[in-house]
Amino acid sequence: MHRALNHLHMGPGELLNSGALVLFAVIVWLMFLPKICLFWVYVFRKGLNNLPLQASLGVSDRRISSLHFVLPYLRIDSVLPDSRIWGYTCIITLVLFACSYLLTEKWTPIVYLLRGILIIQITALTYFAVMPARFPHTPDSYIKGLVSSGIALISAVPFLFSFTYYIFCFSALKKIFLTLFVMAYLVIFLPFQVLLQALILQKSVLFMPLLYVVLGMPLDILLIISFYSYGMTWETTG
Repeated sequence: MHRALNHLHMGPGELLNSGALVLFAVIVWLMFLPKICLFWVYVFRKGLNNLPLQASLGVSDRRISSLHFVLPYLRIDSVLPDSRIWGYTCIITLVLFACSYLLTEKWTPIVYLLRGILIIQITALTYFAVMPARFPHTPDSYIKGLVSSGIALISAVPFLFSFTYYIFCFSALKKIFLTLFVMAYLVIFLPFQVLLQALILQKSVLFMPLLYVVLGMPLDILLIISFYSYGMTWETTG
């Protein structure tokens, strides 16, 4: 019987095993978190030295009980869109939206995705055309929030997998491997995600809403789901 049709029987042993795996992953994560933040500092410095990026490196001291680490982020001047950037962005957005109607039915999923992205940008264009001075977010706070939320999401991976993956009959080795692999992937992915967004944000905060939806936390969640889906294709032990 396929596991999608089977009933799960969670006994004390399975619950204890799941809890032990979560505890192991969390301990490993907390042990390496200070060094991971230093790795992010190193990547940010390399990016600042080698990319056309007008920014500076900032750090914020954080403490979780006895654990101390530095939270790195990038300081970028907040630039409101001028008439040139706003106009060019508006023209490109409307042209792409119109072109989406030229695609055939076989491109329907891409069409809906493209239109959804363009609607977000149209909303941003409308906002900055009406009340740009009231935009409450700065690139500094946005990027600091992106790094903070990234740490929170990586920390949550073992707990997410504890009730979505550990409950299935995979070996303990596969469970811990998938967990640590996903966490390590996000650790490496996050600084490059930040640098890419910083390169765009230095031009204007007009693109911040779109960046958050397309290249922010939702993208990280989709990555976790993708790796989880791949892990679900592995052979079970029973």
